[in-house]
Amino acid sequence: MAATLSYRVYKNALLLSAFLTSVQAQQVGTYQTETHPSLTWSKCTSGGSCTSTTGSVVIDANWRWVHETNGYTNCYTGNEWDTSICTDDVSCASACAVDGASYASTYGVTTSGDELRLNFVTTASQKNIGSRLYLLEDESTYQIFDLLNQEFTFDVDVSNLPCGLNGALYFVSMDADGGMSRFPTNRAGAKYGTGYCDSQCPRDLKFIDGQANVDGWEPSDNDVNAGTGNHGSCCAEMDIWEANSISNAVTPHPCDTPTQTMCEGDACGGTYSSDRYAGTCDPDGCDFNPYRMGNTSFYGPGKTVDTSSPFTVVTQFITDDGTSSGTLSEIKRFYVQDGEVISQSASTVSGVSGNSITTDFCSAQKKAFGDKDSFSAHGGLEGMGAALAEGMVLVMSLWDDHAANMLWLDSIYPTTATSSTPGAARGTCDISSGDPATVESENANAYVIYSNIKVGPLGSTYKSDSSSGGSGSTTTTSKSSTTTTTTKTTTTTGSSTTGAAHYAQCGGSGWTGATTCASPYTCTKQNDYYSQCL
Repeated sequence: MAATLSYRVYKNALLLSAFLTSVQAQQVGTYQTETHPSLTWSKCTSGGSCTSTTGSVVIDANWRWVHETNGYTNCYTGNEWDTSICTDDVSCASACAVDGASYASTYGVTTSGDELRLNFVTTASQKNIGSRLYLLEDESTYQIFDLLNQEFTFDVDVSNLPCGLNGALYFVSMDADGGMSRFPTNRAGAKYGTGYCDSQCPRDLKFIDGQANVDGWEPSDNDVNAGTGNHGSCCAEMDIWEANSISNAVTPHPCDTPTQTMCEGDACGGTYSSDRYAGTCDPDGCDFNPYRMGNTSFYGPGKTVDTSSPFTVVTQFITDDGTSSGTLSEIKRFYVQDGEVISQSASTVSGVSGNSITTDFCSAQKKAFGDKDSFSAHGGLEGMGAALAEGMVLVMSLWDDHAANMLWLDSIYPTTATSSTPGAARGTCDISSGDPATVESENANAYVIYSNIKVGPLGSTYKSDSSSGGSGSTTTTSKSSTTTTTTKTTTTTGSSTTGAAHYAQCGGSGWTGATTCASPYTCTKQNDYYSQCL
């Protein structure tokens, strides 16, 4: 009898707990059907063949209509919560729902095959500014990418991105289901774009861990759509591509804990807090911006990488032992444009050598520029590799910058510096540029196009001609035909011209090209199918 009574009490407790979880949960609206735009991408093999995969994209929950669960009344309007509905984080989550999205008409997001276009300003019943989207594996799961000892490749058109804008493609350590399994109060999940986090530990998110971010919310004084709450959402971030037509940067940002965690107040650190370095993540990263590293003629309209037309971006994540279980030791960048493979420009900064991100490069750069080395403090490349080993979610976005006018990417920053201050010059944009109100008014028709996304073993996602020192095996920026590529490089390959050039393929199963490297480089095995001059 006692056992039966105990079981009934336990069962009733479970039912009550489930009921309370339900009524306190972050809800899903039903007024707008959620239909994810389709987007194809490719998985490649060591032999160079690539197989198309059909996925889709979902817009972040922060952009969505948030309204009462039992009506059309907004819970959030402009940059403020309705405090008559949202009295605290928990009650707001139960009273309010995020709804489906009209991607093209409301947010300016369209897809076609393997191409995603993001328009900057879209005006429907209201004006929408920018967007942030995630690649989905299925309707309720983000696509997880494992990138150690792999390369990630995509095409991009930044010709319509002027000063002050950032077409960013990057990876973050979000939960694959958007946080639903860890936080049962999150009923929306990946299907509705929840669970965002990054190395700035953003506090402008409306919902975190299945609760609203109402407590302590302060509307922005210069952004009519945003504000900050008491909580932030932290995780590791690998910025493959932050760019406009003037400048670009590739930047790893490790965290003490790679996966998503919630922080509180100024202890979050990052852009949204009074102490930038107070948190558990590296807000600065170790960036490689060709202009900042001294080559002012490498990237931009009419330059080596000509941003007036599309090009391919290749990023390699090289491990110390050439396996997917090894430790991240180098992040390497190539470009392909008009059939030419273009190596990343080499640093000309005194005391900083190389054209890839390594531990030595990062330490030397921080010292040369007098920057705080928060990168090493939070794990450096090894910490970034830990996040990559866990698997990361692909983010594609377009945004303007209400905090620093994007000057950190494309102008002189900090603004108290001059063009001769080491590390301050990052691009040719004027220091007065990038004001969001001006950019949104004068460049409303700006857009970015991402396409032809590929992932695979090193050397598998792009094509080059071995005789000209390139590497890779199957594709170029041309979608309509196969072309033979040549190599354009901005770095020297040593005193000897005998053998394959720096970064060229020099071996692997079935390889018939050069097997030696020009001095001083060495043919280094990456795997059974691919060796490279390093």
